[in-house]
Amino acid sequence: MGNFGLFVRFTLKDGAAADFDALIRETTAGIRAKEPGTLIYACHEVEGAPNERIFFELYEDYAAFEEHERQPHTRHFLSERDKYVAKTQVDRMSPYAGKYPSKAQK
Repeated sequence: MGNFGLFVRFTLKDGAAADFDALIRETTAGIRAKEPGTLIYACHEVEGAPNERIFFELYEDYAAFEEHERQPHTRHFLSERDKYVAKTQVDRMSPYAGKYPSKAQK
C-alpha cells in the first residue's frame, strides 16, 4: 500500500472548543468536496477531555497529502488554528495492515 497517514492530537485553549470545531467543520467541507486523494479525515472529541481533539487522516499517497496541504481550505485552517490550539502532537504513519476503504487498498 502506498498510503500515508497522520494521527494528530490537538490540546485546545480553554474556551476555544466551539470556535475550533466550527473551523474544522468549514475545513472538512472543503476536504470532502475537493480532495479525492484524502481517503479519511476523521475528527474526534475525546471522552472526558473537553479540550482534546484527535484527527485520523489517511491519504492515497504522500502526493495526495501534499495536495491537501496546498488547498485553500487547509491553508486557512493552518493560519487560524493557533488562535484555538495550545499544543499539537503529530505522528506520521505508514499503514501496513488493517481494513481500509476499498480505494485505499492498492
